[in-house]
Amino acid sequence: MIPVFIGFDARENIAFHVLSESIHSRASQPVSITPVSLSQLGDLMWRKKDALQSTDFSFSRFLVPYLSNFNGWAIFMDCDMLVLDDIAELWKLRDDRFVVQVVKHDHQPKETTKFLGTPQTTYEKKNWSSVMLFNCAKCTILSPEYVNTASGLDLHRFNWLESEELIGEIPHRWNHLVAYDAPVATDQISNLHYTIGGPYFNDYKETEYAKEWFEAREAVLKCE
Repeated sequence: MIPVFIGFDARENIAFHVLSESIHSRASQPVSITPVSLSQLGDLMWRKKDALQSTDFSFSRFLVPYLSNFNGWAIFMDCDMLVLDDIAELWKLRDDRFVVQVVKHDHQPKETTKFLGTPQTTYEKKNWSSVMLFNCAKCTILSPEYVNTASGLDLHRFNWLESEELIGEIPHRWNHLVAYDAPVATDQISNLHYTIGGPYFNDYKETEYAKEWFEAREAVLKCE
């Protein structure tokens, strides 16, 4: 069973379900999908919302190893994504030399706002944490206490690791930043990330790769 945790924000409810469908419809192995939802975390998440926080799961994503009982491996993904490949191919990339594996973007957005007027921020390792392969047994520092008290930058810049050498790299195709990365054929992309705003928001209905997202939404609604 491949455990996948997806960040959940009620403002992007449809995004969660479309991403889930895109994973299940292409998976060659059994997959369990768990929403990282504040309403389900209860006392595990008590930190106040940060003014720069764009989603409900900005920080709760780092509870995935705890939710996995610090056992085995787990995948975390933002909800504003669309998987175009077999998630088992990402799962195969697990490497015990590392504590966490990510796509190592050099993402430096110039705009100051993104979807729903939320603030756009720039920091080292931006978007590295949007897709993570967690080696959960090696992430014991990520207790609820730590996740609730560490600074956002410490979490997202992986300052909780003893060394940057413990951050492994996965192929860029697993976190293609829509409207930032140069457009390529979809057979060269495993996962689309609509980080500036998904097609489910009116302002981004005509963003790059919107067609693929709307086709996936239709698959969610299919009933025969």
